[in-house]
Amino acid sequence: MEWREQSSVSCDEAYVEAQRWIEAVTKKKFGSNDFRSALENGVLLCDLINNIKRGIIKRVNRLPTPIAGLDNLNVFLKACGKLGLKEAQLFHPGDLQDLTTRVTVKHQETNRRLKNVLITIYWLGRRAQCDQFYDGPHLNFKPFEGLLGTALYKVSFSKRVMIPLL
Repeated sequence: MEWREQSSVSCDEAYVEAQRWIEAVTKKKFGSNDFRSALENGVLLCDLINNIKRGIIKRVNRLPTPIAGLDNLNVFLKACGKLGLKEAQLFHPGDLQDLTTRVTVKHQETNRRLKNVLITIYWLGRRAQCDQFYDGPHLNFKPFEGLLGTALYKVSFSKRVMIPLL
């Protein structure tokens, strides 16, 4: 699968709303002003999903290592799947990887990766609000409209046909 972004949209409001919602649900503050670095170890995301559905993640790895963070992100994404999110609605664990030290990575690539994370948070927020047992804070979907309005396409390698996802 290959993702191609057709247009650029500012995600500033979506970042602010995603952070507000995560902090409200987990009752924990982002440890950083940088959206990516606050989520890269996966701890906040695991806490988020455990507050949406208690006990869905049995163990959160709190060691300050990149491997622990990757483990947490994979556990979070599997838990999202258990809640009913589809693979196309999930970001890739590498989307939260710090790319600032790589000379060849463009700013647009970092933005694309973070948009994937925002899309997952959007779908998780929608799923939480549909759950009759979830009574926590709600995600405001309005800031995500422009993000979801960008045409993200899944390219089929066998046919090379553009298939709209949203």
